[in-house]
Amino acid sequence: MVGARPAHPPPSPAAGGPYPARVDQSALVDDADVAALLDSIPVTAVRPRTVEDLAGGLTNRNLKVTTPSGTVVVRIPGAGSELLGIDRDLEYRNSVAAATAGVGPPVLHYRPGHGITVGYLAGRTLGDPDLHDPGILAAVATACRRLHAGPRFAGEFDMFTVQARYRRTVAEHGFRLPDRYDEFAPTVERIRAALGPRQHTVPCHNDLLAENLLAVPDGAGGEEVRIIDYEYAGNNDPCFELGNIWSEARLPAPLLDVLVTAYYGRPRPDQVARARLFALMSQYGWTLWASIMQGSSPLDFDFWAWGMEKYERAVREFEGPELERVLDTAAGARTGT
Repeated sequence: MVGARPAHPPPSPAAGGPYPARVDQSALVDDADVAALLDSIPVTAVRPRTVEDLAGGLTNRNLKVTTPSGTVVVRIPGAGSELLGIDRDLEYRNSVAAATAGVGPPVLHYRPGHGITVGYLAGRTLGDPDLHDPGILAAVATACRRLHAGPRFAGEFDMFTVQARYRRTVAEHGFRLPDRYDEFAPTVERIRAALGPRQHTVPCHNDLLAENLLAVPDGAGGEEVRIIDYEYAGNNDPCFELGNIWSEARLPAPLLDVLVTAYYGRPRPDQVARARLFALMSQYGWTLWASIMQGSSPLDFDFWAWGMEKYERAVREFEGPELERVLDTAAGARTGT
């Protein structure tokens, strides 16, 4: 989801949402409770057993569990995720669909309220610098196409709806709101109009930080990209996926063209414009994710400073000289003008 950083960005998280830093959740779940949970899951009940906390994951505690039967990851829901609209049943169902598509890890166990267990994918976690490589961007595009061509997801994801819901949550709970935030609402409506009604939606991850992408062996001496963590997954416009990747990694404008071209197999300036508008909406919407986390999370992290970097980038786009051209290109592609 969101990817805002202070002026000197902290390390990116390992996985699990739009998270800005490596934050330890282990103190929030009692070790005795964890042991009891692992003893109740068939694939983790085997002894001897080693348990390692994985870095990152502000709405989950992620455990790497190794037994003689193999290695898995157990994702335990964290506090506060209900305010973000995370539906764990949908996460489970969409994780299964992503595994069926050959993109996500195999799903081994699920218990409502207690978490999901997936196979551990041995590979290299990508970071923002990796996505500056056009070859890696092409591999990411291939992974997205595989996911988008797979079984349809349970549930829909529409950033316009998510942003409006987050705005209501911020108001209802009295959470802090960035200065001038609501001033951009009329421009948001113009963006919605330029993009047009939702028609062609595909199963999307919707939270493709680089750290939710793994480079794993492809069996032929090379690597392929796999995708993990489906908390925000839902059917969506594929250009949201592409724009969000570009935005979260803070890539230069030419690399959005590279990503879109790799995804569609040929240059598509119209889809580049759509992806750029969705990128702006992701920045604007995920800013409120940070506001909600700042006001509700028990974790010791300055979500506000992190979220403001994202908001400041959105403001520069809203007020920048290119927005009108991008709006016209996206609207013209939709209407054929």
